[in-house]
Amino acid sequence: QVQLAESGGGLVQAGGSLRLSCAASGSIRTTISSINTMSWYRQAPGKQRELVAAITSGGSTNYADSVKGRFTISRDNAKNTVYLQMKSLKPEDTAVYYCNADLSVRGSTTGLVNAWGQGTQVTVSS
Repeated sequence: QVQLAESGGGLVQAGGSLRLSCAASGSIRTTISSINTMSWYRQAPGKQRELVAAITSGGSTNYADSVKGRFTISRDNAKNTVYLQMKSLKPEDTAVYYCNADLSVRGSTTGLVNAWGQGTQVTVSS
């Protein structure tokens, strides 16, 4: 129905940078009408999934205190894509990063849906 495809994870040394991307797409039976809030979450081993950053369709953003000043979330509405630019990475940023989106769809499913990506691993070595 709706898919969120993440990319850009990997292994980086502390102090380095990575850029994550997440593209939303529909299917033959489901068309994306609009995307409301798009978010990045992360989950480290043994910890709960937590919100990292979110951006509304109008461009308003919010960040977890732990990443403020280091991470920047942005989106390209024409491409149905959200980005997470991560700088000054720390070992404690190591986690699986998940994309999440609130979408309006029509087709076999019509209305508001929430979707998750499959996750991308970010590992920061000290």
